[in-house]
Amino acid sequence: MPKQSRASRKQTVSQHTEAPQSGGSSVTNEQQPKLPYLLCAGLFFGPLTWMGPVGAGRNILTPQIFSNLDPAGKVAAVALMSSFVSLAGLIANFVFGALSDVTRTRWGKRKPYIVGGLIVQALMFVVIANVTSIGAIIAGWVVVAVAENAIAAAMVAQQSDRIAPRWRGTASMCWGVGWTCCQIITIIASQFLGNPRAGMYLLAGISLVLGLVHVLLMNEQSNLDEPRVRFDAGSLLSHFFLPVHGARDYYLALGGKLLMVVGGTCVSLYQLYIFTDYIHLSVDATKIAVATMTSISMFTGIVFGVIAGPLADKFGRLKAPVAISVIFIGIAAIFPFIWPQAWAMYAFGVITGVANGVYNSIDGALNLAVLPNKDTAGKDLGIINFANTLSQIIGTAIAGGIITLFGTYRAVFPASFVISLLGACLFFCIRKVK
Repeated sequence: MPKQSRASRKQTVSQHTEAPQSGGSSVTNEQQPKLPYLLCAGLFFGPLTWMGPVGAGRNILTPQIFSNLDPAGKVAAVALMSSFVSLAGLIANFVFGALSDVTRTRWGKRKPYIVGGLIVQALMFVVIANVTSIGAIIAGWVVVAVAENAIAAAMVAQQSDRIAPRWRGTASMCWGVGWTCCQIITIIASQFLGNPRAGMYLLAGISLVLGLVHVLLMNEQSNLDEPRVRFDAGSLLSHFFLPVHGARDYYLALGGKLLMVVGGTCVSLYQLYIFTDYIHLSVDATKIAVATMTSISMFTGIVFGVIAGPLADKFGRLKAPVAISVIFIGIAAIFPFIWPQAWAMYAFGVITGVANGVYNSIDGALNLAVLPNKDTAGKDLGIINFANTLSQIIGTAIAGGIITLFGTYRAVFPASFVISLLGACLFFCIRKVK
């Protein structure tokens, strides 16, 4: 084969540099020699469009609504809601991740699910704000779970589609910092505990506005030129079932993430009630405490998240930082367990803020590194994202059962500690990633 001239090679590199603007498959380091700043900015806004509004609405405003409607049954209502929501999300994440892998449209393969999910999600916020039945509220959150997981599955896969391996630590950092900044929305929502309906309206607006920003920055183009998937037995097995070949590290990452989120869920799911019923703060004091703890964990998370991502790219280390951060999430639970006081929850917030900042900034890059097949990235990342939904079922069952059995919120903290340590062990067992 004749050698390319310098001009020809330069033209080839130039063409490759433009390739990431398409909605196509994974990008190589040669195709993306410079950090894609706009894409990284789009990834930053990603979690803020769904995780921020949904987390604030489901974990802060809805428990307050339940408390207003049925004070005696509020814990059971939260547990029931979380279980149904998690089950719906578990299915939706897998289905929409797989569908987005095989979708071919003039708008790309991820954008239709993101835009459609955002619209449904915002509409359901309005519906939930205006119903007075606990059953109807739970049903509304089930629909939101389907919509948010359609958004999440598509957004997470964008990193595999559009970001070259050399930049994935930094890109993952942008996603992770965005995830951490979701706590700003939690702070805002906590100020509406006296008027949760208005808070839900505001969350709907935030979701739509930030969703538009994300879509514009990512600028996903048509992928009609991509080969269409032939739906035979082999492709169905590849695109719609669990990965089988070369998936050992993939399943370790999945298990580690699941246990990490379970450990955190044991505390975060009942954060409001820990302040009111365990530490015995008033509603007004709880507003201040939630905002203070959230601010602390958000600030530390952002600082350490910004540091961790680029360092991961520079040193090529992903596994150890992720595993160690999960250990510290467990250690943080020791403080409120020993001292049932507001300052102990603030200490919890500092430690988990640092740990989550590191974890959220690097975990995405680790997940991409252990993917068995880049062509099924949406589906496989959707399965990993199961940890965010399946873990809520498990975490809710564990925390709810512990609270019922021991009659105190104090027992959830040692459970969080043990589960987090087990998750860290699974991450340390990963072999092909440093």
